[in-house]
Amino acid sequence: MSHAIAPLASISLDCPRPDDLAPFYSALLGFEEAFATADRGVVCLSGDGPMLTLMRAEEFTTPQWPHGPQRAQMHLDLAAEDLDAAVAAARGIGAREAEFQPEPSVWRVMLDPVGHPFCLSAVRPD
Repeated sequence: MSHAIAPLASISLDCPRPDDLAPFYSALLGFEEAFATADRGVVCLSGDGPMLTLMRAEEFTTPQWPHGPQRAQMHLDLAAEDLDAAVAAARGIGAREAEFQPEPSVWRVMLDPVGHPFCLSAVRPD
């Protein structure tokens, strides 16, 4: 095992309005708000693992997956105990399935309410 210079504390996502996206990720990940700036331009959610930080980007451009002028540069992979149930639950809080699904029996590419892709996966490391 190598020594980390610094542990991963948070994953940050740009978005148009953090307050609009925070309830979605709180429900999806079971996180709670840990911190917010006075202007609500930054909202940090915490739970198991690293925090998720939502940051206001005034000129936010929705990522396009898998192809497009604004490609997704990163995404979250979430382990699902029951893939179909997780997809249904994510849809129930505002996610939608991406049109292109490369391996739908193993993982589903989903889009959050502003278009960030994330994957629900039945594949977990041993």
